[in-house]
Amino acid sequence: MESFGTRLAEIRKEHNMTQNDIADRLNISAQAVSKWENDITMPDIDTLVKLSDIFDMSLDELVGKQKNEPVLVPEEQRKDINKMVFRIRVDSATGDRVRVNLPMAAVKIFINNDTAGHVFVGNKALEDIDFNQVYRMVEQGIIGELVCIESADGDRVTITVE
Repeated sequence: MESFGTRLAEIRKEHNMTQNDIADRLNISAQAVSKWENDITMPDIDTLVKLSDIFDMSLDELVGKQKNEPVLVPEEQRKDINKMVFRIRVDSATGDRVRVNLPMAAVKIFINNDTAGHVFVGNKALEDIDFNQVYRMVEQGIIGELVCIESADGDRVTITVE
């Protein structure tokens, strides 16, 4: 298992951020961030919560305890699909971040009205996603990170259902 410092450095780089960017957002020194990444010290719990907000991930994901890999949930353990959340995250190479959290019931409305593809006009990666197929996967009990697209120009799109 990788160290927290190694994980933090990887996550920071995935978000196209520098140590100074993190330090500025937390109102601390860049040296403190460097010490975390070099496993010399650890951030306190309040700072971990702030880091998870900055990176838009759970504390478990931040510290490497939980991967959001797709899993097939046995039928008897599945949640009501209408109580699940469809999350789209777009991180562009230019620093733009888009976060969309929709109840699966809303996704079903988009699909039934054949508007899902039109909602995301302007982002080629999202335009090419078959939302109907993603919905069918969830109906069959597959949850987690279902789509991850990394474009050649550095954009990253992920779709997660929880």
